[in-house]
Amino acid sequence: MWRAAISGSGAEGTMQQRWGLPIVAWPSRLRPTYWDGVALPLVLGSVVLLAWASRQMSVPYRLGETLAISLDPRYLPEYGLRTVLRMALALAASLAFSLAYAAIAAKSRRAEKLLIPVLDILQSVPILGFLSITVTGFIALFPGSLMGYECAAIFAIFTSQAWNMTFSLYQSFIGVPQDLREAARMYHLSPWQSFWRLEVPFAMPQLIWNMMMSVSGGWFFVVASEAISVNGQDVKLPGIGSYIALAIEQRDLAAVGYAILAMLVLILIYDQLLFRPLLAWAQRFKVEAITQDEIEPPWFLIMLQRARLFDLLRSVFDAATVLASRLARRAAPRRAGAHRRRFGAAGARWADLVWNGVLIAGVAYAIIDIARFVESEVGLHEVLHVLLLGLCTLARVVVLIVLAALIWVPIGVWIGLRPRLARRVQPIVQFLAAFPANLFFPVAVVAILRFHLDVEIWVSPLMILGTQWYILFNVIAGTLALPTDYQFVASNLGVSRFLWWRRLILPAIFPAFVTGAVTASGGSWNASIVAEIVRWGNDTLVATGIGAYIAEATEKGDFPRIALGICVLCLYVLLFNRLLWRRLYLLAEERLRLD
Repeated sequence: MWRAAISGSGAEGTMQQRWGLPIVAWPSRLRPTYWDGVALPLVLGSVVLLAWASRQMSVPYRLGETLAISLDPRYLPEYGLRTVLRMALALAASLAFSLAYAAIAAKSRRAEKLLIPVLDILQSVPILGFLSITVTGFIALFPGSLMGYECAAIFAIFTSQAWNMTFSLYQSFIGVPQDLREAARMYHLSPWQSFWRLEVPFAMPQLIWNMMMSVSGGWFFVVASEAISVNGQDVKLPGIGSYIALAIEQRDLAAVGYAILAMLVLILIYDQLLFRPLLAWAQRFKVEAITQDEIEPPWFLIMLQRARLFDLLRSVFDAATVLASRLARRAAPRRAGAHRRRFGAAGARWADLVWNGVLIAGVAYAIIDIARFVESEVGLHEVLHVLLLGLCTLARVVVLIVLAALIWVPIGVWIGLRPRLARRVQPIVQFLAAFPANLFFPVAVVAILRFHLDVEIWVSPLMILGTQWYILFNVIAGTLALPTDYQFVASNLGVSRFLWWRRLILPAIFPAFVTGAVTASGGSWNASIVAEIVRWGNDTLVATGIGAYIAEATEKGDFPRIALGICVLCLYVLLFNRLLWRRLYLLAEERLRLD
């Protein structure tokens, strides 16, 4: 009995110890900290706001009903939240699209021959063209609901964000240094692992700057994306863009000022919560042997790193990533090996010939089909006239890109060489890039009429107002990616200023500059449609160019001439990119790597 009592007490003690184990052995990385007190309200508040905004996006709606838009500034927080939600969803879709599209184009020569020209064409198609084509399909997917119109607006914003990010990723993927690729092969990384552990991290710094530019470009087109025309009826979705459109329509300058102030506040908020932490986090992926002085991380990044709530979420995400990596690693070698056994060098050549033949046949069929359609509606004389109009717009685009490069390349390099300054001017540049350029159109009309200026010359700057920032953002990103040890070597050797620009800075930023110039030129072609014909009140100014031709045909509803104008515009963009920018991409890939 005595032994039983002892054994019983021992068992009871053991039981008490076992009950106490979870408290004593609770992992330290999961114990809450005061940062969780900051993170939890932010997470819960974000979830509540997203749930409310999502519910507002899916309310019942029938075409013809009026969606009330008020110029009362009290409604601006609601409108701002709905606009930011659309832009966030479009940004997520753009990121997923860009990663997949750029990876396929960079890794497959056959796919590259099709995907890059298609991307050139897509970035030159006016955003209103995407909106008019897709809105009917989205409405059919969600009948009797506002969600269809919301999806159409999100898709329109997507088309203003995705192409820039895709070009950036493509340029980064083809520019990965060969020694890093050899190191990945030495560690036997699978293609899936190499993509996520080498290529994406290498592209991350420049991608984040281009994401910032894409979001700002979304602000530029938000007025057009939130005003949807269906069967001759206009649907204005509640948002900052519709607020600005209504304020311009009613010539309410105070309301325009309120909208600009709301945009500035929203840009400062998502700069603090998204882009500033991302830029600080992406510094770890910079390729350099000597690190710069550490910049104090932003408060939101510190919260993400120290709050245990995000540790828990990160562990779940890491487990899912490891599982996906294992599945991809098991599948990829078998497919690659089978492919190599099935096709030798001769088979690959035949496959290239067949693929090239298919592409040529497809292009020939498209050209013949478009030619027949245009010939049945317009004559050859008008086709030649539109080609000459395209030359006029081409001259404007070339001159504007050269002037923008001469202005913004030195400024971008100066900012990029000073990371602390880059952090300070970051929200300012975002705001300038997001500022709706159509607000300058009335000023331009009044100035041209007041001083009797030449319309052909002075409407041209309106084409570059919203697209010049692509060059600045990419030059800053390229300069920030320049290894610090290269800068120290140039400083220690005492190279002259001319040699410093020629041998160090210009080769280092050249790939990023080409990406910015490609997207800026494509955006300028797109902006010509609204910049070559401008109005304010009863005054209308028309410049000679293909943009004015498309705008006038759109107003008349003349679909054959709209198709002719867009086809000629796409042809010029494609030839310009193939003959100039593509050659510069190859030069950057072959001679200007960080190898």
